[in-house]
Amino acid sequence: MGVNILISSAGRRVGLMNCFRESLAELDLPGRIIAVDATPYASVAQLADSFYVVPRCGDPDFIPELAKICEYEEIKLLIPTIDTELPIFAQQRETFLSRETRISVSSPETVAICYDKLLTHEWLASHSWPVPKQGYPEAVLQSPQDWTLPLILKPIEGSGSAGVRVVSSFQELRAISPLKASYIVQECALGAEHTINVFVDSKGKCRCAVPHLRMETRGGEVSKGVTKRNLVLMQLARDIAEHLPGAYGALNIQCFVRKSDVMLIECNARFGGGYPLTHRAGAPITKWLIEETIGREPSGSFDTWEEDLAMLRYDSAVFVSHETLQNHSYASSFNHLRS
Repeated sequence: MGVNILISSAGRRVGLMNCFRESLAELDLPGRIIAVDATPYASVAQLADSFYVVPRCGDPDFIPELAKICEYEEIKLLIPTIDTELPIFAQQRETFLSRETRISVSSPETVAICYDKLLTHEWLASHSWPVPKQGYPEAVLQSPQDWTLPLILKPIEGSGSAGVRVVSSFQELRAISPLKASYIVQECALGAEHTINVFVDSKGKCRCAVPHLRMETRGGEVSKGVTKRNLVLMQLARDIAEHLPGAYGALNIQCFVRKSDVMLIECNARFGGGYPLTHRAGAPITKWLIEETIGREPSGSFDTWEEDLAMLRYDSAVFVSHETLQNHSYASSFNHLRS
């Protein structure tokens, strides 16, 4: 039985693509990796088995074109990778499943909680999990004596640290008033930043939680990390994942750890950029997703992953004629599908 997999908004996620390829080989399953992106200037485009340029996820043609590709390429598993497309895929999950394509995405409720930083904070706080003090910029400026500098200013709907900045004074916060309507303010969480990659199966059970220390980040993604068997973080991540209403697949939870104190800052309902570290440590979420796609129970051990495994990411490159990229337009991508 073949399992063709589509990675949406594939960009430069070569590591994630290779993890899926390894999992197909480990399961002795034939399958192709298809990638799509809104631009032909995507690294994965040159390394996937097939690549398509598609409209951006906010375009009304995005889902119809994805549906055509899934039918043409006989896609069994579709993997979203960016926050902005998650609400769209969550709404379309059953429609695609009726066409024999499983989307690895949580319920619309969980996606909404994770996508909106205000909702994330409120939801975590409502379950008495530790979160930093948070509020709107206006509220902070009205009562500056109640806040401790420096502060973190971040978009309500943000991803990959885009738009996040450290504010060192209340005067600085007041000066950026044009941004304030779509931003929230958090007190800085102290300690070492960690990410916990988790896998939630189709029954809603969190089967695995793998924390790693984020030693160095670049562009919001971990560039140097090391796995840590922190039992407190593992149990906390399991509790959060299983309380989220309809969580499924790969998720990641971000927090700061200072001695015995934990402060939760984000939940993301998708693969994180540091997932390859979890994979290499012995927690192959990609394999478990493939197994569920073909009707098998996820196999292997979920808790024997390797501790203190370090990941040191580096840049690599693919080379292709610029003329080839320019000719790989959105229209040309679909000419053979329309014919």
